Amino acid sequence: MNSDYQRLLDLLAEVSDLNAASAVLNWDELTYMPEGGARARGEQQATLSRLAHEAFTSDQMGALLSSLEAQGVGAGDEPADQVVHETRIQYDRNRLVPSDWVSRHTAAASQSYQSWAKARDQKEFSIFSPDLKTQLALAKELGSYVPTAADPYQGLLFFHEPDFTVEELDRLFSDLAGFLSPLLAEISAGSDRVDRSWTSQDWPEADQWRAFRLGTEAIGFDYDHGRLDPTIHPFETSFDRDDVRITTRIIPDDLFSGFFGSLHEAGHGLYERGLPEAFRRTPMAQAPSSGMHESQSRLWENLVGRSPAFWQFFFPRLVALFPSQLKGRSAEDVYRTVNWSGPSFNRTEADEVSYNLHVILRFRLERRLFSGELAVDDLPQAWRQESRALFGVEPKDDLTGVLQDVHWSFGGFAAFPSYTLGNVIAAQLMAKARQDLPTLDQSFSAGDFAPLLQWLRSNVHQHGARYTTKQLVQRASGQPFGIGAYRTYIEDKYRTLYGLR
Repeated sequence: MNSDYQRLLDLLAEVSDLNAASAVLNWDELTYMPEGGARARGEQQATLSRLAHEAFTSDQMGALLSSLEAQGVGAGDEPADQVVHETRIQYDRNRLVPSDWVSRHTAAASQSYQSWAKARDQKEFSIFSPDLKTQLALAKELGSYVPTAADPYQGLLFFHEPDFTVEELDRLFSDLAGFLSPLLAEISAGSDRVDRSWTSQDWPEADQWRAFRLGTEAIGFDYDHGRLDPTIHPFETSFDRDDVRITTRIIPDDLFSGFFGSLHEAGHGLYERGLPEAFRRTPMAQAPSSGMHESQSRLWENLVGRSPAFWQFFFPRLVALFPSQLKGRSAEDVYRTVNWSGPSFNRTEADEVSYNLHVILRFRLERRLFSGELAVDDLPQAWRQESRALFGVEPKDDLTGVLQDVHWSFGGFAAFPSYTLGNVIAAQLMAKARQDLPTLDQSFSAGDFAPLLQWLRSNVHQHGARYTTKQLVQRASGQPFGIGAYRTYIEDKYRTLYGLR
């Protein structure tokens, strides 16, 4: 093996290990760490993040890349070419960001997460506001480091979705709102035809946990290489493709919130487990973007988990856990209930029709925050106004409004568009999978989800970061990125469910 390439692999492995150690500490903070540990955890995370960033953006890394490129490595299609090519892309991207910013941001994120959690507990935004101002300033600073960006928000988007521009997102959201908002209005006129009241009852915590485990195991989540734990806001994290952690939350009177949260995070976990083994501890063993990763979680949560075929299979297993709660109910009842549509406050529990409108709300507010048109302290009122404009309803408090998502606590601005991109990509991938696997529904009804998982492994997961998001969508689906498949899926499903023309 080329000695320069071996040194590159050794250095990349060290960076990967530092990032994995940081991920372990972050997972612990969001699951089991006592509140009083926030200061120490922030210091520890800041050190690890700085060390990883400095190692990845070091002159030594740059010299190795330049030497290998001079030898022609990186221009072909061999594994070494792919690693050098992708490392160069990420190296140049990360070199834009000073190590000092990484350290300051990581330390601030630990503190702001704790204040966000406390604010949620007390339903009081003002507790979180000072830390959010810090996160906003840090996010603007990060966006300003991208010299080709027209403004800091575009610069920040570059780190999440390098294939997309703000202008493209504006057009995408306009096109989506153009048919989703009228469809939601049509559905809302008859949404009382779906009875959801029966779901609000006591669902014992231990049995909920068994249901989450059964559901995630059914779709292929590997508990020999992963685990499920409780948290405030569900997330997935991986320390390696062989150690994947998912989380969800228990709501005593709402089984389905945690159930679909578990499927969603398991979808992320399935992607991580499918990333190429040959590229472990290199930048190639990653998704090309957040939106592509979200396509996997949204696909398993919605296009699989909310399908009638899934519930034909899973309903008897749920009855075995909750015989009294499901007495007199059918698989069809559950299918219709979990696909109820109407105006809602919470993004993570929103139906498929209104979900992207929640993303649009956040996108609009973030753009105003970055331009200076909106002050952080005015966010709760602005949130209520946007909610009224998009859904016709206002949240009853800060918890159901501006405090519901964890993302801003760690500076996750410009991250929400990835959820909508994920929805669109998921539908596009599923449309192609159904063409290639015409008996998918029969497989789901029988509890066999392996054909779909293998299709995703072959067409998406195994490529890692080899292609950009748009390139990967084109290769996997045979079509360029677009909303056609998503619109067809949503219109057909919900017009049929609600008897609309």
